[in-house]
Amino acid sequence: MTSTTIDRVRALVEPVVSDLGLEIYDLEQRGGTLRVMIDTPPGSESGVSLDTIAVVTRLVSRELDHEDPIPGKYTLEVTSPGVERALRTPHHFTREVGKRITVRLADPSVEQRRVEGLLSSCDGSVIVLDTDAGPLTIDISAIDKAKTIFEWGPAPKPGGPRNKKPRQTGTSTTDLASSKDSGTDAEEQP
Repeated sequence: MTSTTIDRVRALVEPVVSDLGLEIYDLEQRGGTLRVMIDTPPGSESGVSLDTIAVVTRLVSRELDHEDPIPGKYTLEVTSPGVERALRTPHHFTREVGKRITVRLADPSVEQRRVEGLLSSCDGSVIVLDTDAGPLTIDISAIDKAKTIFEWGPAPKPGGPRNKKPRQTGTSTTDLASSKDSGTDAEEQP
């Protein structure tokens, strides 16, 4: 898809998405698929629900069918970028400041091609990554691939509450009923 076509698609899709309180995270066409990635605004605690994706798909599809900005056949795919999201544009990096990311540099001759750390800043052309070895400044144009790293919570301990059977405390009602039927008190039984 040419940049002119991307601009036309963005111009058609952006008002639909923003009216729903969302933003376009990315637009791309690969083969016969037009992928529209939507997300909540930065700082929002909630994510994009399946119901929201269904609504956006219906509205965007209607708009694209009406205006027909893409020649030929294509499949529309509306999705969220997910918890581990690709970082391709300066805007993506700016949105994710304060999160852990992994970066693969484009130059294969670099000693350490893959780097991981906390994205501490982005000025639109350069990012600063806080790594175990210290801060590292990287030109966005030198990055081949980058994505956020989702940090899972601690794993449950083996033998934790889910693996144990509940303890029985006291006497159950069936024990009391059977002891009354036999004419003895539950406390008197050996």
